[in-house]
Amino acid sequence: MRQEEMRPMRLTTFVAALAAVFAAASGLAVAPPARAEIVVDVNRGDVQPLPIAIPMFQGEQGAEISKVIANNLERSGLFRPIDPNAFIERDLSVNVQPRFPDWKAINAQALVNGQVTVEPGGRLRVDFRLWDVFSEQQLLGLQFTSTPDNWRRVAHKISDAVYERLTGEKGYFDTRIVFVAESGGRVNRVKRLAIMDQDGANPSYLTDGSYIVMTPRFSSTSQEITYMALRPEGSSVYLFNLESGRRESLGDFKGMVYAPRFSPDGGKVVFSVERGGNSDIYVMDLRDHRTTRLTADPSIDTSASFSPDGRQIAFNSDRGGSPQIYVMNADGSNVRRVSFGSGRYTTPVWSPRGDFIAFTKQTGGQFHIGVMRADGTSERILTTSYLDEGPTWAPNGRVLMFSRETPGGAPRLWSVDVTGRIERPAPYPGSGSDPAWSPLLD
Repeated sequence: MRQEEMRPMRLTTFVAALAAVFAAASGLAVAPPARAEIVVDVNRGDVQPLPIAIPMFQGEQGAEISKVIANNLERSGLFRPIDPNAFIERDLSVNVQPRFPDWKAINAQALVNGQVTVEPGGRLRVDFRLWDVFSEQQLLGLQFTSTPDNWRRVAHKISDAVYERLTGEKGYFDTRIVFVAESGGRVNRVKRLAIMDQDGANPSYLTDGSYIVMTPRFSSTSQEITYMALRPEGSSVYLFNLESGRRESLGDFKGMVYAPRFSPDGGKVVFSVERGGNSDIYVMDLRDHRTTRLTADPSIDTSASFSPDGRQIAFNSDRGGSPQIYVMNADGSNVRRVSFGSGRYTTPVWSPRGDFIAFTKQTGGQFHIGVMRADGTSERILTTSYLDEGPTWAPNGRVLMFSRETPGGAPRLWSVDVTGRIERPAPYPGSGSDPAWSPLLD
């Protein structure tokens, strides 16, 4: 897929990119650039979504592409696509400047329009422009070319470009989710490894359901996942290459092996091994399969997660009497507890930004998804329900996905942003648990 920048139709001074960091989440205050006309403040969960107009793109599959873009931006909670029935200007061409008074009249603050062209040879070319309606300026003009069957990815890439231009942060729409698809009754529950686009499209199964799968995790450097397979004869940890379909076992271990996760560079896998009621954390170098034991405490140590720089590992341990979050150096040294609130803390996972550790917390008969600083400070609860667990970060470190179960119900996938105020079910109709977010696709 090729991306090119489109030249503006006339010389204009582009509105500066809207720099927005996690100020509210981190306690910092950063003012937007003085020249900015459109402000999408990602730091506030109570902000009114930005009204944005996304007319149907012209050309083949233009309607489908514009619909995917609108759905992506709406689900972020930061944008409110305007009902197309309210549009005054129709059949907007990508090569002609919009009639801005028509868009101001319906209070559109931003406008995205595009054109889909089938080139000789059958490739799809999609040109689009992003406009600041009230300043009457073009903010962005890009062109993507791809094969026709990749039109959804083009729509996701356009969504990412619009999101980044208007918020100052990377998007997360051109990504996939690997998870455990569940079906059947509670006694003979079938758990299959599944994968889908982040918007729930193109779901497919990677295992046949003849054995239980748990804790799939993406590599941050390649289209590869690791997961645990549980059979009557024991457990194994596998690597699965999504491009080639090749599956490889990490090897045979004495005891139950589980909870695998990649290092940030993709060169190692950290996991737990249980023997006689005691679980310890190990790390394997994938180049030579050399395995190193990192913990040696008479307790349950599990759910290891590397920091983005690879220097530290957060993990869950009950060595203090109840499950809590600890952090240690990547070689197993300097172990220290970082969770000190009431309740039981499990499933820590480091943000791709390195600023927060997400976790599952059980207290007061309910489960919560929360975040804290790596030193345990600034703990904040984002969700509360009968059973919320297993958070995973979007690659921009802004959104979390997790599984939620209601009394007597099956687990479903949900998402929440780091402010805790944009919470909604994921667009996957089936039952699912143990989600893991991919990096942005190439």
